[in-house]
Amino acid sequence: MKLGIVFLCAAAAFAQNWPSFRGEHAMGIVDGKPLATSFDVPAGRNILWNVEIPGLAFSSPIIWGDKLFVTTAVSEDPKDFRVGAYGDVEPSKDLAKHTWKVICLDKKTGKVIWEQVAISEVPKSKRHTKNTQASPTAATDGKYVAAWFGSEGLYVYDVNGKLMWKKDLGIMNSGWFFDIDYEWGVASSPIIWNGLVILQNDMQTDSHIVAFDVKTGQQKWRTSREGEIPSWGTPNVFETKDANGKPHYELVTNAAKAIRGYDPMTGKELWYMTGKNFNSETTASTPMGTDVIYIVNGYPPVFPLFAIKTGQHGNISLGEKDSNDSVIWSKKRGGGRGLTSLLQNDILYTISDSGVMAAYRAKTGERIYQQRISKKGNSFSASPVMANGNIYVGSEDGDVFVLKAGEKFELISENPVGEWIMASPAISDGVLYIRSAKHLIAVAEKK
Repeated sequence: MKLGIVFLCAAAAFAQNWPSFRGEHAMGIVDGKPLATSFDVPAGRNILWNVEIPGLAFSSPIIWGDKLFVTTAVSEDPKDFRVGAYGDVEPSKDLAKHTWKVICLDKKTGKVIWEQVAISEVPKSKRHTKNTQASPTAATDGKYVAAWFGSEGLYVYDVNGKLMWKKDLGIMNSGWFFDIDYEWGVASSPIIWNGLVILQNDMQTDSHIVAFDVKTGQQKWRTSREGEIPSWGTPNVFETKDANGKPHYELVTNAAKAIRGYDPMTGKELWYMTGKNFNSETTASTPMGTDVIYIVNGYPPVFPLFAIKTGQHGNISLGEKDSNDSVIWSKKRGGGRGLTSLLQNDILYTISDSGVMAAYRAKTGERIYQQRISKKGNSFSASPVMANGNIYVGSEDGDVFVLKAGEKFELISENPVGEWIMASPAISDGVLYIRSAKHLIAVAEKK
């Protein structure tokens, strides 16, 4: 038995894990193993496997070792979901009984290993017609899997499917801030860091960030985010070193009223940034980077982009300036709206929901190029990912575009999936995992 455990641990250690939204630290990048750059899902070309996932959800798949985890919500009377660009604010009329599930599959074959029902009931809160009741991506540390379903609660399983604990955090009323009756649902994903499950809960009232012990469910800390309105971005922990070479950790959150940094061990606020640049109303992107924090924060007519140094304290707001001692550079436009950026080789890549891709010099903010990805006028909600110098981004029209990273815009291929794509893909061991409207698809170069 002990020998078997050693082999399992060794396999996980050598596997390319993708433990949460956009993988390790939300960077969205895995290198080293060949990944297909051309495929056709309807025709079956370069498709390893293709399995149907019941329900409506655009949470992304996560991976640890050979196990892939995904969440879903199955309605008894599904209705009112549509993609594309539109301005409706009324919530969906789907008020039927739902069943929320966590599903574990073998990443090599697509075979279901286990499936657990978290809860089955009429939703306690409504969703937008372009949101689902299972939008947050789960998180894992290789031992536990945390699944967040908003008003239906937080559920933590071990990787074999045993429910360890669950937590009801009350009604998560995230929606249109001008009218609390317009509920849009949650989308911020949990993260697991240093034995803590951390949730960013920005709502109409009582916005807060909270941490629980991943083993026991005991609340370790909770910090109020006074005055914050609903947002849909996922928090992220940045691990750097201070001036004395000691480890320094910052939990960074993106929201409409402020960008904030916290001590992830205690929840104490370290710094914050507000100002006129935050004319955004809604935010959905996740902070990412290494020693510099890059954040897209925007909604028409403002699409700001910020490059913030780690290790800040107090009020670092810009005022009328574009930079200061804490903010290396910023732009009032060009950041897009909901998609999280990519960073590699000192180039920052952003993609807007209308499909405009831009590349910037990460150190200065100088724009290298700006180019529309497709001539079709596609809408984009899924954040891009990258492998081996190639960028993969799925559209709501059901295509995956592969682009060459670098100082020149280069479209490599346009690949049909056949269903809308709202979830960000995952990458592991030379396989691209795409969640579409009804399916989970493993794309791999066939020899």
